Formats: sequence, structure tokens, C-alpha cells
Amino acid sequence: MGAALSDTDASATDADGTDAPGPVFAATQTLTPLQARRIALAAQGLARPRRGAAEAPDFLRLTQRLGLLQIDSVNVLARAHYMPAFSRLGAYDRTLLDTAAYGGRRRKLFEYWGHEASLIRVEHQPLLRWRMERARAGQGTYTGLARFGRERAAYIDTVLEEVRRRGALSARDFGHEARGTGSWWGWSDAKRALEWLFWAGLLTTATRRDGFDRVYDLPERVLPRAVVDTPTPDPAEARRGLLRVAARALGIGTVKDLRDYFRLGPADAAPHIAELVEEGTLRPVAVKGWKQPAFLHAGAVRPRPEGQALLSPFDPVVWERDRVERLFGLRYRIEIYTPAHKRVHGYYVLPFLLRDRLVARLDLKADRQRGRLVVASAHLEPGADEAEVTTALAEELALLSTWLGLGDVEVHAKGDLADPLRRRLG
Repeated sequence: MGAALSDTDASATDADGTDAPGPVFAATQTLTPLQARRIALAAQGLARPRRGAAEAPDFLRLTQRLGLLQIDSVNVLARAHYMPAFSRLGAYDRTLLDTAAYGGRRRKLFEYWGHEASLIRVEHQPLLRWRMERARAGQGTYTGLARFGRERAAYIDTVLEEVRRRGALSARDFGHEARGTGSWWGWSDAKRALEWLFWAGLLTTATRRDGFDRVYDLPERVLPRAVVDTPTPDPAEARRGLLRVAARALGIGTVKDLRDYFRLGPADAAPHIAELVEEGTLRPVAVKGWKQPAFLHAGAVRPRPEGQALLSPFDPVVWERDRVERLFGLRYRIEIYTPAHKRVHGYYVLPFLLRDRLVARLDLKADRQRGRLVVASAHLEPGADEAEVTTALAEELALLSTWLGLGDVEVHAKGDLADPLRRRLG
């Protein structure tokens, strides 16, 4: 799984993890949690039912709306970056994402550190060059990797020259160098050098091989020429640009919500909020029950949601757990690293969205050997209508199983929704 960025400035954060007070704005209106929730869902493309088979333009419009897709190595169901599009578009062709991310110089997405490891719209690459420059200086990256960069600079230069000479390479292409030792993910020196160069923006991902191995190449041989030739913006303007992307994708959020989208530190985000208010991109608002001021994107809408979706733990709607609690009144935690006997809902738990509420949680697994979608547990949220949820969820699971190329849906006994769901699936 991706590791958190360390661009943060702890002095600008209160002890409870919220941003320290910044400029004070008079709220232009007060919203209810329901209104805020509907705004957030509409901004994320989750307010409308799916309509027919999604094609390339539908997928690309979605990536423009979201700005990025988080990558994660866990493949118990489907890799994290494929799931948000399924949640919004239905059983789309996953080669649409592969082409957008790894389809030569015309690609629309590239890999870098956005919200953790992410696939990001290529036009945003210039907005992240300040982060790459920091990484070259040993800032904002893993401590061990920064130390490696200082101590093994000559070796890193040799690896860069090897990629320049030979073309796209993975760590495995360095032969014996690929076999690492020690506890640092078993990374070899070659892998560490390649990752340092990736953080620094001197290499980027050309493609992924079997096993999800990253293959690295020079940005000028991978990214669209128009992106490579785009002048590097001033760091302040770049951060404003990232906040604009975040604001549009979230619809509404606190300063912490907005900066978390691209993992901006408090000192990198807070000064620019007032500027975005002044230019009209953001409007200060209050949300009943929220302790922190909120900011509404100028283009935000709040239709009555009509859709339904299973949301992966790495979906933008649920990846910031405090925001989930504020928006939905739901305490949601991923339990992958929780010992099995202490898990409440399961290993890989997806909330189920029905219209404007999270109404159930399912622990799902793709049993590829047996060709089944396994529901290891199913729990109904308080106040949700069991019959309505079961009907909608059975439909969603059938669609998911088809999309994953699986057959029957197998429901295990754990959870209060398991029996009614099993009966509904027949």
C-alpha cells in the first residue's frame, strides 16, 4: 500500500490533527449535512444512475472530474485504481484505463505521488514539479530513501544513465541487483535508485508488467510532448492549481479536506485558500455539526442522488475517514492491518451507497481459482431498509461479478445482512 507523504508542517496543525486556525471568513450560507453530502456525491459523479455501456469519452470525462485515481497493491477484489470507474460507470472495459495510463505518448494519466501513489491527469504534471524538486533535495519522501539519495548519488546517476541508454527498465532488468535484502520492503539498491529517481521526477512509469512491477523511463519518452514542454509554474500557483482540482472533485470540504486530496501540507495549502475565495473558486460556508469552516466550489450542484455503488476503501468519497463521518455519520476504517480476530466488518470492506446514504458494508473477495465473488460478511447500517438494500445490493454484486469475469456470488454467514442477501441471490 502507498505510504503517506511527508510534506506536512506539524507546527501548522493542531494536536487533534485539524488545521490550525487560518484566515476567518464569514459564511455565505449554512448547509445541512444532507445538503453537503449531496453536493459531495454530485461532485464525485455519484448522483446519477449509470446509463448504458461506458466508452472511452465517458471514462476520460470521469478522470477529468476526479483528477486522480489512487493506486494500491492490494488485489483481493480488484486493484484500487480500477474500482472508482466501476462505481460510477458500471461494467466498463478496463482496457480504457490501461490505455489512458500506459498507452504511449498519447496517454491521459501518469503515475506519481498525488493522494498516495496515484494515476493523475497528465495536464497536472507541471503542478507537481515543485514536489519533485523537493524530493531531489531529500524533502517530502521516505527518510530512508532520502538518505539513500545523499549517500549513493553516484550510483543513482549510473542507474539513470542506464535507463537513458537502454530504454524502459524495471528493477528486475538490473539482474542480481533486483534481489534485495533487509526489511525495507526487500528493495534492492537498483529499486531504491529507481524509486528515488521516480520521486524526483527524473523517471516516470512507462508501463506495468505482470506482478504489477513498475517499468521506468525518462519523462520525455513517456509523457505527451505538450506536457513536457509546459513551463514549470511558480510553486504557489502550482499549489493553487492542485487546490482547484481538489475543490472541484470534492464539491465541498474543510481546508484539511481540500489539502488532503493531493496530500498538501498545511503550510502549502492554507495561504492559498483566501486567494481561491477572492478569485471566486471557493465560497465560505458553514455546515451544521462541522467544527471547522467549509468551502463550497463555485460550480457545485446538489441534485437528489439516484444512483448506487459499492465504494472501494481507496475511493475518493471514503478515503478520508473523518470526512466520511462528517458527511455520512458513519465511522469507517479499513481493517487490512487489524488482526483477524479483532476485525469488526472484515478484511477488505466496501461501503454500499444507495442514493445519498451508506447503507451497508461488505467484505468482498474475488476467488479467481473457483470463479466466484465471495461475500465474506455483509452488515446493514442502522436505519437502512433491509429489503430495499438487499434488492439493490444483489443487483450490484451481480454486476460486479460479471465485470470481474467471475460466476456465482457466494455469501458466507457473517453479518446481519448475509441471510437475506443469500436468499435474494437465490
